Amino acid sequence: MTRILGIDPGSQRTGIGVIDVAADGRCTFVHCEAIKLLDAADFPSRLGLLCENLERVLDEWQPGQVAIETVFMDKSATSALKLGHARGAALATVVRRHLPISEYAPRVIKQSLVGRGAADKEQVQHMVRLLLNLPGVKLQADAADALAVALTHAHMSATVARTGVAINQLRRRGT
Repeated sequence: MTRILGIDPGSQRTGIGVIDVAADGRCTFVHCEAIKLLDAADFPSRLGLLCENLERVLDEWQPGQVAIETVFMDKSATSALKLGHARGAALATVVRRHLPISEYAPRVIKQSLVGRGAADKEQVQHMVRLLLNLPGVKLQADAADALAVALTHAHMSATVARTGVAINQLRRRGT
């Protein structure tokens, strides 16, 4: 059994999703949450809050692998920069634990789950619920996105195991 932590970084909320992957590739829901960062006094405090909460999640759920979404160009340069800071804080926290990290572009995640890189959030959430057998469960958007990142890593890892194709080659298709 492999435990994967998926991270959907954000400067206002960061999604966290944890799944277990059995040897036969079956994925099971373990935990998800959205870490709310807006309660912090200022942006540096948000990053500190993100690190503290991520440390708590790592301690509590003990993942063996981590997958994180890459930065996409947001509406403004300032938003993209803040997203990059949040992503960097999350990466630094995970790296300190010496956990393997895989990164996936948003298009790759959508392609992996829905079958097309331009899928909308509702389609991604639907597939997350379907793949993790969570019918009727209302998932917070950022938490669902984090579960999608974890599921993508599970699928990509299985593909690599079956075919021997380097995972970097698969990731590049979506960037």
